[in-house]
Amino acid sequence: MKSLVALDWGTSSLRAALLDGQGIAREERTLPRGILSVAAGEFPAVFEDACGDWMSAGSPLALIAGMAGSRQGWIEAAYCPCPAGFSDIAAQLAWAQPGRVAIVPGLCCEGADAPDVMRGEETQVFGALSLLGRSSGVLVLPGTHSKWVQVQDHRVQRFATFMTGEFYALLRRHSLLARTLPAADGEMDEGAFRRGVDHAARSANLLHAAFSVRTLSLFDRWPAAAMPSYLSGLVIGEELRSQHLGAPAGPVVVVGSPALTRRYVLALDTLGVASQPVGSQATWRGLWAIAQTLESTA
Repeated sequence: MKSLVALDWGTSSLRAALLDGQGIAREERTLPRGILSVAAGEFPAVFEDACGDWMSAGSPLALIAGMAGSRQGWIEAAYCPCPAGFSDIAAQLAWAQPGRVAIVPGLCCEGADAPDVMRGEETQVFGALSLLGRSSGVLVLPGTHSKWVQVQDHRVQRFATFMTGEFYALLRRHSLLARTLPAADGEMDEGAFRRGVDHAARSANLLHAAFSVRTLSLFDRWPAAAMPSYLSGLVIGEELRSQHLGAPAGPVVVVGSPALTRRYVLALDTLGVASQPVGSQATWRGLWAIAQTLESTA
């Protein structure tokens, strides 16, 4: 395959890249055309506006990861059940334009009491491990809804979702704690953040630990400007506490934006757990690997 058009089509934005014969992004674009801004029936036109020129210039295939495969997206791509690897995903691609544009399915797995799902993160997981030359590991993908993923021999075995970012926003803006916090988060206070992570680990109960945001402010133990960082440490620390990480085989791979990966690397370090961050190139590498699998099976 001489080139591939790769898209990460989320709810609020669309990222696209033109990958060369080695899977390296030679050109990238970002458009404010997430699926929530696209009316039914308009997805083909938005796709052509975003990267039709790349397709016309000779790229034979476009692969799309993310929410474009949801019920609100271009076409629904059914979830692929775990355990799942490259070949399972390639076999369940949803073709928006047969032979030309395909959407990568998300993954689903059965938990103890309810199913869990992801869309887009599966591509980042495979891409991150490919970039690191690993076939197995524990990965975390921070965000509004963080994902913890276990991979063994190039196959996602299981994963779990944590509404960490959303809980932070709710406590930050819509709880009693908001009255003692400054209007803006400001720069991260590393000391306050680490203290929040440590408190979460020792208290083992976020419902109790969260109230310390109020009492530390009430008794002037920390300046107000540091308290958003402390609260962030609390909620991320609660997420990490629930993982029972112990001593994972190899560093925990943290996949995401620089700002979020920095927080998770600091939180893991506070708990004595090694980590390895991977950036946005993971999505492109993952889509390239899926394309290679599709080509080999064809």
